[in-house]
Amino acid sequence: MCEHGQGESEERNLVDRRSLLRAGVATGAATALTLAAVSPTAAADLDATSVVTGRLQPGAADFVYLPVEVPDGVREIAVSYSYDRPPVPAGTPGNSCDIGIFDQHGIRLGGPGFRGWSGGFRSEFAISRSQATPGYLPGPVRPGTWHVVLGPYQVAPQGLDYRVEVTLRFGEPGPDFVPSYPPERARGRGRAWYRGDCHLHTVYSDGRRLPVEVAAGARTAGLDFIVSTDHNTSASHGVWGPLAGPDLLILPGEEVTTRNGHWLALGLPPGDWIDWRYRSRDDAYPRFSRQVRRGGGLVVPAHPYCPYIGCQWKFGYEDADAVEVWNGPWTYDDESAVDTWDAQLAAAVRHGRRWLPAIGNSDAHSVPQVIGAPHNVVLAEDLTRDGVLDGIRAGRSWIAESSAVQLDLTATGHGRRAGIGERLAVPADAPVDVRLTVAGVPGGTVRLLTDQGQLHQESLPAAGSGTVVWRTTASLATYVRAEVRHPKPDGTPGKGNSMGADLPWGPMAALTNPVFLHATE
Repeated sequence: MCEHGQGESEERNLVDRRSLLRAGVATGAATALTLAAVSPTAAADLDATSVVTGRLQPGAADFVYLPVEVPDGVREIAVSYSYDRPPVPAGTPGNSCDIGIFDQHGIRLGGPGFRGWSGGFRSEFAISRSQATPGYLPGPVRPGTWHVVLGPYQVAPQGLDYRVEVTLRFGEPGPDFVPSYPPERARGRGRAWYRGDCHLHTVYSDGRRLPVEVAAGARTAGLDFIVSTDHNTSASHGVWGPLAGPDLLILPGEEVTTRNGHWLALGLPPGDWIDWRYRSRDDAYPRFSRQVRRGGGLVVPAHPYCPYIGCQWKFGYEDADAVEVWNGPWTYDDESAVDTWDAQLAAAVRHGRRWLPAIGNSDAHSVPQVIGAPHNVVLAEDLTRDGVLDGIRAGRSWIAESSAVQLDLTATGHGRRAGIGERLAVPADAPVDVRLTVAGVPGGTVRLLTDQGQLHQESLPAAGSGTVVWRTTASLATYVRAEVRHPKPDGTPGKGNSMGADLPWGPMAALTNPVFLHATE
């Protein structure tokens, strides 16, 4: 999932990005803690502040809701918080506590009360009609019972002492915030292969890049589209409009970070928010996956083998549309994800079930993480929201570590031809020629894999370009997929060794979805 094989800077990248993966998580039941009501002052332009402190013990509820009574005349609500971080023995979780807020509409799961979330990335935020801290939704501050929500996803053995300060600022509200959503179409090339990164973060959750920097990075990486997937919030959707253009399609999305794994909601209707406050045992995930699909989007489990708390995928794959098998620089986590995906692919084909396409994304949060490393190359009818999502859903895609990598995989037999994500129907024993053309992987290794495992391996020239042709039949292979690997590292830390010398192949450079071979009578 995260690379540490190209020098000390990328080792720091590994630590930084994986620590960010810990930042947004959630689920659970309310706890009856009450924040003292704040009353309006005589002078309309003065502030009123209230403070609550408390202590949480190990085993605390996944979410702790602190009611805040908001009277008429409030222009802005501002919140800050802190908690202690006592030392803990090695291997013992220390204190980590997220924060967000729900307005007078309440805290019902999936309800309309959501007003923002910043996980553990910020210690303070503010909301008014005209503007809000990134991660939070600007809009009217209406009277009623609001709730500050704490998410103590790690509590040290000593407990967690917290302090929350709420300030209500009175006065005339400013003008309404007017969102600028990105268009659902860019200038495409008709039916063609389009490159895009579907997992990116900005300052609207736990990233350090501004949206304008992400858009610029996507263009530098040679991408045609991106999906914005800030953690647990839709707050960035309304700022992407001016950053899209004829050359770049930008789709709204969300990374839904639960206590039992993270998933990507790709291609959401602008402004849609997906709740994350549940575990696999709550049986709520299918409800929210249906919400995404009703809006035309895709449900994609993310980095399923990430080893950190709350990140490993525990919901199963029945309600998924694809799975993220490659997340950031190639690591053992990705190796495990591909192995699991391939086993599920073989079982799905054997039993005639729906199969899940594989995708890969950068999950880039900040420098030096590279936007578009890796990304998806999708065959779409045009560069539109529906075209891109349809291509991913159908598995008409492959994964590239960068735009320098080119690839084409086809199977030809009995006068017919099929490409990635397609099916070739041929007599069982008719010869089928599988052809893979690759460029941009110097000294790489091509692997052709079927439901039996690897059946062909061949080295690419030092220049990195070449064509591999392998013959099979539909009776011997129900699908063929390709991997292109970099040369195997020499095992020396800091010299391109992100995987160690104990594996037979080097890091991934490209990975395809399968071409299916169907034996006819």
